[in-house]
Amino acid sequence: MLPDSTNGTSGGGLAVPMAWLCAEFTADDLLRTGCLVAPGTLEFRAGRQTLALTIHLCADADASSGSWSAGLIDEWLSRTAYDHPWPRWVRERLAARSHAGDEGPDLAMAKETWRMLEATRIRAADLGGLTSAGAFAPVDESEQVWLPAWKLGLPLGHLALHLYGAGG
Repeated sequence: MLPDSTNGTSGGGLAVPMAWLCAEFTADDLLRTGCLVAPGTLEFRAGRQTLALTIHLCADADASSGSWSAGLIDEWLSRTAYDHPWPRWVRERLAARSHAGDEGPDLAMAKETWRMLEATRIRAADLGGLTSAGAFAPVDESEQVWLPAWKLGLPLGHLALHLYGAGG
C-alpha cells in the first residue's frame, strides 16, 4: 500500500531519515544501559538527543551496525569530553554538510535537534564552574541554574559512553 502523500520526497518514496534514526537508537541504547537517568525524563531526552547528534555528525560513524569499534567509542568520548568545544563543532559540522549539498531528511532532523537542544532550558546543578582539574570535585546540587538542554545532555552522554566502555 502506498502512502497518500509523498510531498518532500525524492523518487516518489517516503523520505526516511535512517542514519538519524540509527544514531538516535544507538544513543537511546547507550543511555538506557548506563541507567543514569530515568527514561522519559527531560534529562534523558537531552542526553539522548545530544549523544545522537554527536554520533550522527561523527565522520564515518556507522551506528546502524549495532557493534561499535573501540575507535568509534573513543571518537564519541573525545567529542563529548568536558573541554571539547562541542557546540562549535556541531555548528561547523552542520554547516559543512549543508554546504556539501546534503539537505536530506537526516540533516533536517539533525538541524532540528540542534535547534531544540539550544532552545530548551532545563533547571539543573550548575556545572559551569567546573574546571578540567576540578572535575572530580563534588557539585553543589542546591545551586541550580537554567541550562540549554545540551549542557546537561553532554555530560550524561559522555558518562554513558564511559560506562559502556567499562562494561563492554
